[in-house]
Amino acid sequence: MGDCHLIEEQLASNELFKGDLLHAFRDTVKLPDGGTAFREYVVHPGAVVIVPLTMDAAGEARVVLERQFRYPLGQVMIEFPAGKLDPGEDTLVCAQRELLEETGFSATQWAHAGRLHPLISYSTEFIEIWFARGLRPGKSRLDQGEFLDVFTATPAQLLQWCCDGQVTDGKTLTAALWLQNVLSGAWQLNWQDAGIHRITG
Repeated sequence: MGDCHLIEEQLASNELFKGDLLHAFRDTVKLPDGGTAFREYVVHPGAVVIVPLTMDAAGEARVVLERQFRYPLGQVMIEFPAGKLDPGEDTLVCAQRELLEETGFSATQWAHAGRLHPLISYSTEFIEIWFARGLRPGKSRLDQGEFLDVFTATPAQLLQWCCDGQVTDGKTLTAALWLQNVLSGAWQLNWQDAGIHRITG
């Protein structure tokens, strides 16, 4: 059948705002039935989210998480480490950089899980999901004006927080779904050494 009956065609584009991170547009589009409409959306450079896996002294699996105040929501959120891509940056390189900068950890092995689009109705943003293991502690390198707490939790704790609404961040919820399925064996990951880069973005 195809998708022709769903696809909209751009007729004109008007820039609304250009900031350091976000670039907003208002386009005129032709609808599948021949009518026209406006579409407002934000162009975003893309990002990564990292699921860092570690073990406690008793050999129990744990994940590294962060608590960070998010100004638009006015509240502290529980999240996996994450960050935006620099222009032309490989997503694995970005994941390695963000994990080190935000938590101080580096990892000996990495696995690409998938891609998510968190805001499909009004943004081009995509987020690549990376898993990291073989964590080695170090010193974090937070950006100026960046403040966060780094802590660990068991996967069961994280999933309970997702269930009861303590975790509402979309990328963390999606990464938690991946974590649950990886740990159960339902979904497989292809692990690679840290020095082997795979371009995914």
